[in-house]
Amino acid sequence: MDKIIRPLVLILLIAAGIAVWDGFFILPEGQQAVITQFGAPVGAPVTKAGLKFKTPFIQVVQYFDKRILVWDGDPNQIPTNDKTFIYMDNTARWRISDPLRFLQAVGNERRATSLLNDILAGTVRDLVNKNDLIEIIRSSDWSPDYMAATVQSRDMVVPPKVGRDKISQMVLDAASKITPQYGIELLDVMFTRVNYIESVRLKVYDRMISERKRIAAEKRSTGEGRKAEILGRVDRELQEITSTAKREATEIRGKADAEAAKIYAQAYSSNPEFFAFQKSLESYRSIIGKNTSLVLSADSDLFRYLERQRMPN
Repeated sequence: MDKIIRPLVLILLIAAGIAVWDGFFILPEGQQAVITQFGAPVGAPVTKAGLKFKTPFIQVVQYFDKRILVWDGDPNQIPTNDKTFIYMDNTARWRISDPLRFLQAVGNERRATSLLNDILAGTVRDLVNKNDLIEIIRSSDWSPDYMAATVQSRDMVVPPKVGRDKISQMVLDAASKITPQYGIELLDVMFTRVNYIESVRLKVYDRMISERKRIAAEKRSTGEGRKAEILGRVDRELQEITSTAKREATEIRGKADAEAAKIYAQAYSSNPEFFAFQKSLESYRSIIGKNTSLVLSADSDLFRYLERQRMPN
């Protein structure tokens, strides 16, 4: 009898141990769980971490992430309201707010990602179709003063009516009305990259180049005008300085000539005959060259002077 009871007791103890082991489970931090029985949810979702109990063998624990998750959409080609085709690359943050509803409506994160692709891609396409390109690439804080200070050309400034950040918020508001029915809370939506298609990008580059050339031409024109202004001022100042210097030089020469004439007058007045003789010599010096023959009259001053020099003392 003992041989039969002992194995039976051992089997019962092992079965009880397995039942206890399967009846308890540990919910980690950052996780939440839904207990199902034969595929149907049982009770409220378990959201607090710790040691938990379930019915062994019958009930199964479905774990879901409680942390914030990231959705990255695939780049899509979308036309704007002004008929410009662009590639949009979007991202969003979301979390499972109701694990029970999430289990019933979605099932797992892979299907949730596919669901968000449909919801967000469609919402982004609708809002991009309704707005011009400038609203997609510029933020709402691009005021005329800010843009003029950035590009140094106020005529290029076209402030957006809505702006990229507000359109992102509009996408979030629209998509957030749909996701709660799937147990998903959408936290934010961002446009990570906006790019032109190849044909449009080449046109944009050409327009950017021509615009920069126009700005460069304006800068050069302004520089040439500034240069002409500076050179004109330099020439005017040079003429003023030169005129002042010439006037002062003329005044100095006039004073010097007057002083010299005064000295000459005083010297010549002391001996008028010598003055007359020196003037005669100066006249002869100016009219007589190296090969000049001079005929003098007997009563000329020079003849008398030469005759006097020839006679012995």
